[in-house]
Amino acid sequence: MTNLSESDLKVFIDAVTHYFSHLTGEPAEIRSSYLTDAAMPRFDYTGLITVSGNFRGCVYFSAPRLLLRELLIQLQEPDTCEGNLLDAVGEVANTISGNARRHFGSSLDISVPITIRGATEQIKAAVRARPFAILLRWQRYEAVVVVDLEPM
Repeated sequence: MTNLSESDLKVFIDAVTHYFSHLTGEPAEIRSSYLTDAAMPRFDYTGLITVSGNFRGCVYFSAPRLLLRELLIQLQEPDTCEGNLLDAVGEVANTISGNARRHFGSSLDISVPITIRGATEQIKAAVRARPFAILLRWQRYEAVVVVDLEPM
């Protein structure tokens, strides 16, 4: 297999919609999915998971501060300090990647999340010339899941 199939990508779409639906009762709406160009989409906070094993690359979830703040409030966490915002974005990324691991099997090794504050230019495509971006909306906030994976 030299590429991810549509059903492989659907695993990530289902994971993010289920995450929001399960924890808040309101699923995320998928706005579009596409192959990115040179500008990798990102927001105020990013949770990045590196992948190894039968795949290599990374998956990340990036969201604006207000989305993460609202998520924490809905999860009954009144403290929306910087550390909790970073924990929240890392938890979403970890959950999405964990669901992918269940789909792809134990040969997909995932790292602990790396959390990043700021729409940093340091996030670049790891293995694909054009990673997959899944744009979503939860409540009135936009966010993105980027899948930059390649089968070994």
